[in-house]
Order: sequence, then C-alpha cells, then structure tokens
Amino acid sequence: MNPQDLKQIMSSGLLSFPVTDFNADYSFNAKGYAERLEWLAPYGASALFAAGGTGEFFSLDAREYPEIIKTAVDTCKGKVPIIAGAGGNTRFAIECAQEAERAGAHGILLLPHYLTEASQEGLISHVEQVCNSVKFGVIIYNRAVSKFTPESLAILAERCPNLIGFKDGIGNIELMSAIYMKLGDRFSYLGGLPTAEVYAAAYKALGTPVYSSAVFNFIPKTAMEFYEAVRTDDLATQHHLLREFFHPLLKIRNRVEGYGVSMIKAGARIVGHDAGPVRAPLSDLTPAECDELAALIAKLGP
Repeated sequence: MNPQDLKQIMSSGLLSFPVTDFNADYSFNAKGYAERLEWLAPYGASALFAAGGTGEFFSLDAREYPEIIKTAVDTCKGKVPIIAGAGGNTRFAIECAQEAERAGAHGILLLPHYLTEASQEGLISHVEQVCNSVKFGVIIYNRAVSKFTPESLAILAERCPNLIGFKDGIGNIELMSAIYMKLGDRFSYLGGLPTAEVYAAAYKALGTPVYSSAVFNFIPKTAMEFYEAVRTDDLATQHHLLREFFHPLLKIRNRVEGYGVSMIKAGARIVGHDAGPVRAPLSDLTPAECDELAALIAKLGP
C-alpha cells in the first residue's frame, strides 16, 4: 500500500485503537491480542491502529513492539489495514517506524515526542526525519508537546510526500479551521480527542468527517451506529447516545488522569473480552466504577 492509498482509506469511515492485551504479570499476551483483533475486524472499521495511545504505546519496550505490530498485521491481513503507533524521541520513533514497515503495517501514526517542549523548527525536523526513514504513509498526531502551526504543516507537506494525515487531539477549533483552510485536501484529517464521539459532529463541519473511536473496543456495534448517525446527520440518534451513554461515560473518565485508557480496558473486560490490566503509570478502575460502567453498557441493549 502506497501513501496515497493510505490517505484514501483515512478519508472516510470509522477508525479505532485496539487495546493491547497483557497477562497478569504485565507481559504481552499475543494470543489474547490476536483473538481481540479477530473479534473487532469484522465490525467495519476502515483501519485499526496497533500500539496506539489506547494500546498503551507509552508503556511498551523496544523488544515487544515488533511482536505486537506483527501480530496485528498477520491477524488482520486481508481484513482491515493496520496502522502502527510510533513515537517518543526521534531515534526511537524512527526505529518503531522501520520495524512497523518491516512487519507489513500500512503506515504509522506519529505520536508526540517525549517530555520536552520544542520549537516549530524542532518539530519539523523530528517529523521530517521520521518520514525520510520509511516509504509508507505517516500521520501526525497533534497533541501534548507536539503542536503544529499551519505554517509548519505547509513546510512538512512540501518536504515529505509520504506525510499524508493529520490527527488532532487538542480541540482548538480556530487552529483546526486555519489548518484545513491552508492545507485543504493535501492531508486526510482525523478527529482524535478522547471520546471523539462527543466532538464528531463539530469536526465534520470543519472538514474532518473521520474520527477514531476508543469505545469500539467494547461496544463496536454502537460505535459504528454512532458513526453512521454522524455521517448521515442523524441528530436524533446522536443526541440519544450522547445523552444516555457518552456524557455519563465522561463522568467516569474524568475522575482520574489516565482513565481514558483504563476505562476502555474495563469495558472490554465487562463484555467478555478481557485484555488484562493497564501498566503503570496508569491505574485500573475501582470495582464500584466497573459496576457503574457495566450498568451504562447494559442500557445499550444487546
């Protein structure tokens, strides 16, 4: 798959980030991960992101990363494209990108670099080095310490032909509009705020109809139903699910930093697809919070 093929895939449909399966001792559970992907693949996501943010990329080591990506690629071959997470410092991000390319992934989502703030010149250099290290498509994740201006993105668009996507995890409407007005269809655009369904309609109006759904991990049918409601401007369905499920879900998520991932793993466990614990520095939901989440899921029906 060449970068333009990936760009086309990224331009429509629902995307998702499968959680990464861990055993009780926090080691990677390849069998459980493969079974998870086999379960999720038929539900209709346009692509799945292996070892992304919801997949706890930030907790993975260099030895297990290639196995995770290869497991995803081998399991989903011929079913759904796999985009690998890559990030951290520039040298490690390049290592991840090259490992993902060797494993047969269709591209990478370039997650934020680690810890330090950086100038726009530094961010441009970081992305350019990663893009130049591989031939497949690269998608920027605009979040945390990796925040790009429209001018920086225009420079990268000119220098890096395989930079084909922009995922926004900030939610600055003015900035997002400015980026879209400047770059137009040079990139495919992806809404990437936590619990993206809450922002989906607004982002569609900005020229970003595609988003990534974390809840696809445990309620894939409802996730696809909500996406279809956004696609067809079915406000009644959107408002019903926002009121009855997504906004109550936010109350759980917002209680503790990091619950955006922990809550998704709890949901997977509740519906019978246990992915094991989260790794430190994240913490799992309490039993009472799991009961609260289970009640929300039950209200959605079969």
